[in-house]
Amino acid sequence: MITEIENIELTFLTINDYQELKSAMIEAYPNMVNSYWKESHIKSLIEKFPEGQVVIKVNGQLAGCALAIKVDMDSFNQNHTYREITGNFTFKTHTKEGDVLYGIDVFIKIEFRGLRLGRRLYDYRKELAERQNLRGIAFGGRIPNYHKFSDSLTPLEYIEKVRRREIHDPVLNFQISNDFHVSRILKGYLEGDSMSNEFAVLLEWDNIYYEKKSKKAASKKKIVRLGLIQWQMRPYKDLDELMQQAEYFIDAVSGYRSDFALFPEFFNAPLMAENNHMSESEAIRELSKHTEAIVHKFSELAISYNINVITGSMPEIKDDLLYNVGYLCKRDGTTERYEKLHVTPDEAKVWGMQGGSQLKTFDTDCGKVGILICYDSEFPELSRLLADEGMDILFIPFLTDTQNGYSRVRHCAQARAIENECYVAIAGSVGNLPKVHNMDIQFAQSMVFTPCDFSFPANGIKAEATTNTEMILIADIDIDLLRELNQFGAVRNLRDRRTDLFSLTKR
Repeated sequence: MITEIENIELTFLTINDYQELKSAMIEAYPNMVNSYWKESHIKSLIEKFPEGQVVIKVNGQLAGCALAIKVDMDSFNQNHTYREITGNFTFKTHTKEGDVLYGIDVFIKIEFRGLRLGRRLYDYRKELAERQNLRGIAFGGRIPNYHKFSDSLTPLEYIEKVRRREIHDPVLNFQISNDFHVSRILKGYLEGDSMSNEFAVLLEWDNIYYEKKSKKAASKKKIVRLGLIQWQMRPYKDLDELMQQAEYFIDAVSGYRSDFALFPEFFNAPLMAENNHMSESEAIRELSKHTEAIVHKFSELAISYNINVITGSMPEIKDDLLYNVGYLCKRDGTTERYEKLHVTPDEAKVWGMQGGSQLKTFDTDCGKVGILICYDSEFPELSRLLADEGMDILFIPFLTDTQNGYSRVRHCAQARAIENECYVAIAGSVGNLPKVHNMDIQFAQSMVFTPCDFSFPANGIKAEATTNTEMILIADIDIDLLRELNQFGAVRNLRDRRTDLFSLTKR
């Protein structure tokens, strides 16, 4: 290995580098016949895709090289060969509209190995894939030590032993350590590769920033602003007055250009005061008669204030059964319904409320979101199922009367953010309603939680409201940070699950 280094340069390959490149390729592949590209091949690659051809020079001397093309990966058979992917070595398979960066060749000269120069080449490829908005990187990786074990191991068994570090394979070990994953085994991939018995491993790297091209003018936001409403329970003379207060808060959070407004669970409970002479179960059924009008008004406000409104929750009667439900009123005018699946013992006993059965994520202009009402946040299976559907933000409208009840919701919500690698926003009500049975006192501190990793707050708290004070809470969250966490986090809770031991499914 070279010891005295004055300069390391990563630069584009030019045709003037060819003779030095040829010698380097012959040296790098001593056991392969015709192991170098002809000058016409290199010239063609440079003309078709100059950004994909780079070299590393140490002290002015060529030390390594990476060659690549862009291909439409779906147009190739999954069991393609090297000859097929390169168009019989003509590179006619390269297309400007390609969605995958396909590696044609990469090597480091022997005397320059051990300097992590190969990692620099792969980092460049990853940056190129991100800049050009490609799905990812793919290539057929040789397994040059396989010939030593081919009598006793299948290619699959060999790869598994390499993964477990029982066998050292210099090429495959390097690729796996650079965040590439094995997609499949390719038989007869590279003609003349006797050391690999002509087997190769299709290795892939996924670009977490890839955005599929859309024909719509709008695109999904990556920096999302949340507006949480810590609602004061107070008497209202009628529905119009209650919704006037709701509009006041929507106006406030939309004035800060928030993308979401989150209301608490049963924010409309003050309207039960006029029915306090009834039993608790009768009063809440009367309250449910306002739900349709409230949802209609929230939908109008979502459009007029250009904000997605999460209505907290309200009682609703369906087939003569009482449910705790809420609505996502999107700023495009559409509405979607969600249900509380687990009702508390008090809700069941005092109000006769039923648990719902609908659990799903919702597509918005800010990514996929999930909504769990209060007690549902204390059941980790629910949020994990939503995470499996691609949830980025979990909203939890809640209502708790005591600090210990609040603590259950608060700590469970923060756990959901960590284990599901998502943002979690909780919003509750404060104050008291002395003239409403079963809704006497409220305790809340609305918060926004994050995963706990280097790109996030160390304590996992993005923003927090003042306890038991009516206010709004505004917080910006970066969706791209979740993608980075999923791939490169210090721990990776979603990817490291032992799904070979357990599974979680919806009925």
